[in-house]
Amino acid sequence: MSAHLSPIVSEFETEEHAASHDRWCRTKVQEAMNNTKPKLAHDEEAAKKVRAERPLV
Repeated sequence: MSAHLSPIVSEFETEEHAASHDRWCRTKVQEAMNNTKPKLAHDEEAAKKVRAERPLV
């Protein structure tokens, strides 16, 4: 049985939940770092989205 964590100290109910989330987060960060797709700046992606949403006239 896992100890309950104080909501003032942690947003997770138990140490197991906190550890599980930590593993998930570290995995996601590592996957992003290992990604070989070309990097795209935020401004470029935002401009692409605006162009895609613009109505065709």
